[in-house]
Amino acid sequence: MTVASILKQKPDRLISVSETASIADVAATLTRENIGAVPVLDTKGEMIGIFSERDVVRQIAREGVAVLTRAVATMMTRNVICCAPEDTVESTMALMTARRFRHLPVRSDGRIIGMISIGDVVKKRVEDAEREAASLREYIVRG
Repeated sequence: MTVASILKQKPDRLISVSETASIADVAATLTRENIGAVPVLDTKGEMIGIFSERDVVRQIAREGVAVLTRAVATMMTRNVICCAPEDTVESTMALMTARRFRHLPVRSDGRIIGMISIGDVVKKRVEDAEREAASLREYIVRG
């Protein structure tokens, strides 16, 4: 199975924020959309970073609530690692586990086309394992 199979199960829209959005606005977006991270886009629509719930918490712990008025571009993670739709679910899970990512943008032809979470990856792996177990049971019963 590939990352594309995960994207097919998700809504066909990319939730993102502008590099000039305040941390408070980004936190509101994360809450409203019930997501854990968003790609940060420049004025041309190109991804220049990623910002997560974890980033909000860490920045407030370091500097206090005054950070909520700062632009997301000042605190986002740059040099974002992405996966591709043709990457396997297994390799993506290994990457996310090794690098301790909970969210991973999906890039195709130089553009961000979606975002997957570790929850999406685990769900897909469980579905695949259940489907394989059912196939094996059927094979054994039917001989």
